[in-house]
Amino acid sequence: MAERILMIDDDARLAGMVSDYLGGAGFRVTVAGTGQAGETLLKREAFDAVILDLMLPDADGLDLCRRLRASSDVPILMLTARGEPMDKVVGLEIGADDYLAKPFEPRELQARLRAILRRRSGSGGGGTAKSEVLRFGRLEIDKGARVVRVDGEERAITAYQFALLLALAERAGRVLSRDALMDLLKGEKLEAFDRSVDVHVSRIRAAIEDDPKKPRRILTLRGTGYVFAKDRDR
Repeated sequence: MAERILMIDDDARLAGMVSDYLGGAGFRVTVAGTGQAGETLLKREAFDAVILDLMLPDADGLDLCRRLRASSDVPILMLTARGEPMDKVVGLEIGADDYLAKPFEPRELQARLRAILRRRSGSGGGGTAKSEVLRFGRLEIDKGARVVRVDGEERAITAYQFALLLALAERAGRVLSRDALMDLLKGEKLEAFDRSVDVHVSRIRAAIEDDPKKPRRILTLRGTGYVFAKDRDR
């Protein structure tokens, strides 16, 4: 079954181009020209991912992203004409899975979209995902369901953040540099110096740590990278 994509963008020419290109690649694309129309569609229909423009006629894309993330874990790929690094950081902080600046090549948009969808579905070779749960004290990482729990309570993180947490947890006790983490998370074009990995780690800490400012599970080694502490009982 074709994966359904909702594109929220008021640029009719761009939306038409993206719809044609992604449609030719096997996706089913629905376009909403305003933030309100996009929110209405998301409440009424199920989509596999959202392509969200930062600049909308009736809404700020960052605010809309925040609202969508508060009620749904649907993967969000943010589009923007802005080039400021801070916009990217803010977008990632509030829950976007990836970020692409305009103008862009449709092929790159498709590649990034497929990457976040693979992470959402568990990626790999097809078939039903095997239910496997990694347990570290109070923390549970359910690989099959793509869910994180603390004390049995599900915690909300994005598909990218789940993939990042899993990469760290599966290599518990090993120090991983930012470059190594990005190599493990194939399909991303994030660069180590732009704080993207750091932003996602801070979001994961906010979800799983008792005190994100004094993390006990994901530790920072200054100037080196991160290590997942496997022997913690909390």
